Amino acid sequence: MRATTIHAPFDMRVEEVPDPVVQEPTDVVVRVLRACICGSDLWAYRGESARQPGQRIGHEFLGVVEETGSEVRGFTAGDLVVAPFVWSDGTCDHCAEGLQTSCPRGGFWGSVGSDGGQGEAVRVPFGDGTLVKLPADAASDDRLLTALLALSDVMGTGHHAALGAGVRPGSTVAVVGDGAVGLCGVLAAKRLGAERIIALGRHTARTDIARLFGATDVVAERGEAAEAAVRELTRGQGAHGVIEAVGTEQSMRTAVNITRDGGSVGYVGVPHGSGTGLDLSVMFDRNIALRGGVAPVRAYLPELLADVLDGTIDPSPVFDLTVDLDGVPAGYRAMDERTALKVLVKP
Repeated sequence: MRATTIHAPFDMRVEEVPDPVVQEPTDVVVRVLRACICGSDLWAYRGESARQPGQRIGHEFLGVVEETGSEVRGFTAGDLVVAPFVWSDGTCDHCAEGLQTSCPRGGFWGSVGSDGGQGEAVRVPFGDGTLVKLPADAASDDRLLTALLALSDVMGTGHHAALGAGVRPGSTVAVVGDGAVGLCGVLAAKRLGAERIIALGRHTARTDIARLFGATDVVAERGEAAEAAVRELTRGQGAHGVIEAVGTEQSMRTAVNITRDGGSVGYVGVPHGSGTGLDLSVMFDRNIALRGGVAPVRAYLPELLADVLDGTIDPSPVFDLTVDLDGVPAGYRAMDERTALKVLVKP
């Protein structure tokens, strides 16, 4: 079969790799119908996170079950399923507590020795604990499939950030980052009842989606100018909750500085760069809480799935470029050059 591999910074290839097969009785083999490129994939693409030459890549996909191991009970061949970006056994204490990302037997797609989502098929360890079944008729609805794909990562991650930020009905929320996760954070904040949502972003195509998702205000400035703009919009107080969806020192500093006293920062931007930008004395003095981290998407999938299926939320607009498998390297270039927000892959 064919799959995307990374060989060096900016060197993405689509190559023949061994077909996935059931290796353990809990495995499921999924034929991929939809995959995508994530903003966090760009750190490997740019050489800012290490990869071995030839390593698989991609952690967001949905597809059809082709084969199941002898101990799999929840799925049969032909089932339409979505996979969160981390596999998990579904039986450990962490999984029982809804923190599947800390499962001792779990792992990330595209890690050394595992399959990546940007290919024709994937071997899924612990299929019963990892996969979520989708309605069979969704396979014939292209827009719905695209919206459901967002549940594999960005929608659940935006929701995790909104929870970390303490979003509640009537609250004011600011969102730092206009990538797919930040935009899904806007959608999540709206879903949780935020009354005012301030999106920080400079790219009109992206802030237009933010407004579609529920943003009431847009701040195009950065750094201190952005902080001043948010303060002006909030009578000098800042936002009750701030979603940080970038992961740089500047973005974290901005997030803390636009949070009102007693508020919370929900951070999901993968940390990179020279530091976090956190001044604990400032957070201590102002009673600012910090919550977030790797989103346990598997825990959120059932409730978010229900809302996508009934039309309450539709995250599909974050996908603005579609490629086939051969077009994946060009898709990486487009996202790296910011000519695409998020690339949908149809193998």
